[in-house]
Amino acid sequence: MKVEVDVPKCVASGQCVLIAPEVFDQRDEDGMVVLLDETPAPELHDGVRESAMVCPAAAIHLTES
Repeated sequence: MKVEVDVPKCVASGQCVLIAPEVFDQRDEDGMVVLLDETPAPELHDGVRESAMVCPAAAIHLTES
């Protein structure tokens, strides 16, 4: 799996951080998403998929391999 985020689309809701904190974080100054791991380990994939599904801005894009 490869993860990409479209930071300009992010609305800083923080749902991704709550679901997959090993993969996503937020900038302190504005709450925008920070991608910590663009190729997460397989055991994190379910959380990353859920994060992408619940993102209100659809700013998380996944490529499954």
